[in-house]
Formats: sequence, C-alpha cells, structure tokens
Amino acid sequence: MPGTRVAVVGGSIAGCAAALALHRTGHHDITVHERTTGELSARGVGVAVHEGRYRELAAAGYLDPAMAHLRLHGRHWYVRAPGDGPADPLGRRIRTEAFDFRTYNWGPLWRGLRARVPGTVRFRTGSAVTAAAETPDAALLTTAGGAVEPYDLIVGADGYRSVVRAAVGPGGRPAYAGYLAWRGAYPEERLPDAARWDPAAAAYVVFPGGHVVLYRIPGERGGPRVNWVLYTAPPADAGLPFSAPAAGLDLPGSAPSSVPPGRVGTVLREHLAALTAEHFPPFWRQVIDLTEPGELFVQPMYDAIASPGATGRIALIGDAATVARPHTGAGAVKALQDATLLESALRDGGALPDALRAYDSARESLGRTMVDLGRSLGAALVTGAPDWRTLDDAALAAWWRGADAAGAFGGQRTPEEPEAR
Repeated sequence: MPGTRVAVVGGSIAGCAAALALHRTGHHDITVHERTTGELSARGVGVAVHEGRYRELAAAGYLDPAMAHLRLHGRHWYVRAPGDGPADPLGRRIRTEAFDFRTYNWGPLWRGLRARVPGTVRFRTGSAVTAAAETPDAALLTTAGGAVEPYDLIVGADGYRSVVRAAVGPGGRPAYAGYLAWRGAYPEERLPDAARWDPAAAAYVVFPGGHVVLYRIPGERGGPRVNWVLYTAPPADAGLPFSAPAAGLDLPGSAPSSVPPGRVGTVLREHLAALTAEHFPPFWRQVIDLTEPGELFVQPMYDAIASPGATGRIALIGDAATVARPHTGAGAVKALQDATLLESALRDGGALPDALRAYDSARESLGRTMVDLGRSLGAALVTGAPDWRTLDDAALAAWWRGADAAGAFGGQRTPEEPEAR
C-alpha cells in the first residue's frame, strides 16, 4: 500500500503509536491531527505497565529501557480499622503481594513515543476534527474550519469521546459507569514522611464504596512524583454533567465529562476531603490533602466497545475503539497493543479492507476482555465493594481471584498474528 494517504486523528499515546505502525508498514504520506494547541507532554500523571507486557512492547519496538520509569515489585492493601490511631499511620495492612510493574510519567512517555515518529509525518496541532465519513473512493475528514480532506485511510485515535467512532458504527457510544476517578500527582519532596512508604510498592487503600491506588512515577526533572487515583461515586449534589461535553463529541447529552486540573468545583473537592477525613489512615489522608487545586482533576468512568471497530477505510485504536476502566492496569498497554496488531495486519500485504478486518478481529478480542475485567473490578472495588474490615490475607486473595477470574489484570499477551474473519 505504498502511496496511500493516511490521517491519524489524535496525537496522544495511541496516535503516536498508530503513526509509527503506519510508517513501519510503508506508509509515508501520514498526517496526524491533534486538536489541542498546548504541549501534550505537560500531562504529568502516572501510567503503569505490567512487566510481561513491557517486554512484548519493547520487543515490538514501541517501548525501550531508556524511557524513564520506576519499578514496582509489591502491592500493599491497607484499611482504616476502628480504633486505629497515630500509632498506625498507614492503617492495617491486609495483604502484601507481588506486583511486577513499571511506572511512567505520561509526559516523558509520550515524548519518547513522539520521538520515534519519523519527521516526515506531519503533526498538526490545533487541528480539530469534527466528523469522519467513508465513500466508495475515499475516507473524508471534516475539520473545525469546515474543510473536507480526502484520505485513503483514517485511523481514529481520538480517545473515549471519539468523533471518528461515529463513522465506523453508531452502537459504540460510551456508557457511564456511575462513579468517578479523582486524580492527582505532585513532587514526592512535598510529602514529609515519604520514608514510611516503600518506594517499590503500590498502595491500595480501601474504604466503603471505593479505593485509592497510589504509586510513584518519575519526575520530569529530578526526584519521583507521588501519583494517586481514587475511585468512588460522586455526591448527589455534584450537578451532573460536571462540564458540558464539547460540541460534536460522541457522548450522551447528560453524560459527565472530565474536569481538568484547576477547575474541580467546591462540591467535588469538599466531598473528597470529607471522605478521606472519615475513612483514611492518617498517612494516606495526608498524601491526598497535599495535592494542590491545580493538580487535582476528575474523570468519569466509562465502558465502550466499538463493534465493528473498522470499515474498509477507517480503523479505531486505543480508547476510540475500546474504553476499559483504569482498574485493569492496562490503559496505555491496550493502545500500544492495538498499534502492534495494526502493524501486523498491514504487513500481510493484502487489500486494505481485508487488513483492517483482520486487525479489528484481533483488537476486539483483547479489548472485550479488558472491558469485562474493568466492569468486574469496578463492581468488586467500588459499586459492590465488601466490608474491607472483615477481610484477612486469605479472604482478600480469594476475593481478588474472583474479581479477576480471567487473570487479565495488567493486560493479556498479544497474539502474534491477527487472523482474518
């Protein structure tokens, strides 16, 4: 397919990976449309990659040891039990288990992937796409200025609120799961008692109706950063939607959308503070409380599977194709695995529609497993969480085996070659 004119919609991790996959398969006329004008690498939140999936993605040429990362080897589960006081600042540890992950800072990870994309790929910032369509002769993109641009192939890498998804199939709209993720990250040096927390351990702090995951990530320049994600339902008076979805984005009109750093309202901030005061051991409460307003943001949890996720000239990748809740520990992995599957399908040298069908078959299988896992973990950890105070080591281990019955946490192994349907 040399000479094919290709557009990638979205320039984040999935978009960069897609551009790299396309270039490796002989496509040299590639344009990436990224709607934002700011610096994508400024996003300083955490990304975790299972060590087994890292090895596969490194062998495929998408990750490498030089990309700044930290290693985790353990996961510690904590709960605040009745009567806990200052002598138990971390709370009661229910369980300690192996946890073989690499953690990344989103910004440097994106820069590492962006640097792999050849300079011949045109990367347009401030290029918002409002619609995609397919005709017998071309795939068409409409930009915010009203221009319609023809391409031979379009790859939608534009996230969970994908515009391109609507051109592939109307049935893949994200469904709101009913709860939120509060997120924050800041320099570890701000935390006065950091030595209490094993730097090679992720902490899961559980409370009625939710949990928080905390781990360290590399800093942009210098020491590590504290990174945390807390999952629970919003208060009844939060006023959904929190911010109106942008025009043209494929979400139901009443669905909540993300609230960026510095714009989280009083109701949500006060709810977070009251929750940590009531349910958190002192140390972990302090970790959350030290997050400054400009470092706090909120994301609603969604599920979606685009089926199909490709047509004869349009393919979806990453969250545009499959939205799985972050409990799975495989958000970035899923996007990068999609890129490896797209690369493999295009390398076969068949007609473009056949290649995209082969890609979609392999992509959907992995994606559906992760969506199912996200739903299962969401029920187990948030909406149907047990009384954590009653669990001991053995009970928690059994509970986790039930929540992750497929053993897919961290992502599944990528099949070597996608098979055509």
